[in-house]
Amino acid sequence: MTQISRFTGEIVPIAQVVTGDGDESAAPQGGGGFADYALVSLHCLRIYLDTSYRMTIDLLKEMPQITGETGLSKADLPAPSTLCKAFDRINMSVCRVLLRQSAQLHDPSKHGAIDATFYERSAASRHYCQRTSYRVQKLKVTKLVDTETQAVLDVHCSTTRDGSDADLAEQIARRNAGDLRSLAADKGYDKQSLRESLRDLGIRPLIKHRIFAPSDHAHNARIDEQRYNQRSMTETVNSAVKRSLGFAVRARSWFREFREIALMCVVYNIKRAVKQ
Repeated sequence: MTQISRFTGEIVPIAQVVTGDGDESAAPQGGGGFADYALVSLHCLRIYLDTSYRMTIDLLKEMPQITGETGLSKADLPAPSTLCKAFDRINMSVCRVLLRQSAQLHDPSKHGAIDATFYERSAASRHYCQRTSYRVQKLKVTKLVDTETQAVLDVHCSTTRDGSDADLAEQIARRNAGDLRSLAADKGYDKQSLRESLRDLGIRPLIKHRIFAPSDHAHNARIDEQRYNQRSMTETVNSAVKRSLGFAVRARSWFREFREIALMCVVYNIKRAVKQ
């Protein structure tokens, strides 16, 4: 069995559980639309293959076994424009649940690390940029990573750099409070209010203090060095995602780009689980 076949065998059941339409036919019948799980699976395959909508459909027509695992046949595959428009109907909440389910394939250790990276927005024509006020060239993406399994647990995307990293880390930690025992981050997240919020959530903060007073040395000495040093796993994961799935997003609108980033993390989690 090939890796793409194993990947498809993992993403389809997860998509069926998350969308809740696993009992429906994947292909439209009697004028109906495609099942949500089939469209989600096709979009994940598009990101896995790192191709355009048209090339994805062309490749799947030559891979009947892979197409069949999604519940479709060669004749049932949607047109590239249909697949593109269907991307707008995938809610970000669905992408987050997909990400959570894909992370569970790794049996997370409850010890996380957080850090931010940047993704390029794919090049667009000057006419398009002027017509749509397309000025932001990079997306800021913050990932919460399990330090032992290197699975992506959560992701946050932004087109601006407003707000501190510490405030953003608190928001992500609240979403995942029940799944974390400790959270490691570098000194860019040094904020006392973040440490207090993490402790209130039952999460041990592993964030070194900047040295302003002798007491800061004592605070840093009490940090579990082994756990703290694992914060570098976020950089490893960011590098792995970019090398395997690309350092730029193909979508043009910000809400599509956020969904694409989330699905890239889903694909990364499943690819890593398949290899293991």
